[in-house]
Amino acid sequence: MNVRSFFQAVKVENASSPYDTIHLKVFYPGQAAGSNEAPIGIVPADSQQSPFKVVIFFNGVNCGGELYQWLAMKLVERGLVVVTFSWVAENFPGMVALTPGVDINMLAPSMYGKGATASALPTLLMALKRLQAEGVLAGLLDLNQIVLGGHSAGGRVAIESANSQFFPEVAAAFAYAAHTAAGTQLGYPAGTILPLPDSLPLLLIGGTCDGVIANSSHRYGVTWEQATTPILRTFHEAIAGGRNDSYLLLLEGANHYSACYPLDSTAGQLFLDFPPTQPETQLRDLIAEAIGLFIDAHVCSQPTAVEALNQLPRSNAPLITSFARK
Repeated sequence: MNVRSFFQAVKVENASSPYDTIHLKVFYPGQAAGSNEAPIGIVPADSQQSPFKVVIFFNGVNCGGELYQWLAMKLVERGLVVVTFSWVAENFPGMVALTPGVDINMLAPSMYGKGATASALPTLLMALKRLQAEGVLAGLLDLNQIVLGGHSAGGRVAIESANSQFFPEVAAAFAYAAHTAAGTQLGYPAGTILPLPDSLPLLLIGGTCDGVIANSSHRYGVTWEQATTPILRTFHEAIAGGRNDSYLLLLEGANHYSACYPLDSTAGQLFLDFPPTQPETQLRDLIAEAIGLFIDAHVCSQPTAVEALNQLPRSNAPLITSFARK
């Protein structure tokens, strides 16, 4: 598989300059590189694998898209197109950050559930329509089955915005190190877990050594019993289940940044995290395999993928603390 990428820039409607531009990096299956490449290295897509399902990946706060390139490449090797993006914005007054795009207004008690919390998503969906109309991926995308995924705050907006009522083109969502605990500063009672749309397949992944979650519990007015407690509660309380397409996967020894490689010690909250206790390469491979099988099973409708996903605990026993499906 020849994994290639290109860049795009899009304007965010109603955003104020200079925080009104999102930069995209689009990963795709390319043809074998040859002498007919364009001067800037744009290789034609391998159209034999099309139409491509698309994954939009939402980064954690102050986590650059390059931290997730390893995952994007592994998913492209499975025949998917993956979009990562960079958006520097002021989500909170006076706090400028590299953001996944969080609509704080939609997190308020009076508004939650009435719209998407992913403020970048409408712009990203419009960008995909443009890619479908022109360029190296023109006519090769399946825009009726888009997958939302993300890490940390980006994972939260991905699973909260996976609502077929708001975005009928979205087919599933996954998140690493994300939960729906409600901040007390927004007016919620301590320990509140907010409900998810629960209309599409979901995959929640977390790690037992997530120091960022463990050390941030004060935001929710509680002290978590374990680092995975809010992820467990999100699975059990925010998702009704009943379709057998919602999953919980807790990884032994994984931390908050186990989905990131290479790590960037100059940004984000790496200083809050606990050290991983399992080989990081093995953890990343398992994260990618679980996400890939989840998409194969519930978006690509591959008949053997559901069983392979259910078999993960047997084939990766030392790395999996908990696996559940409902």
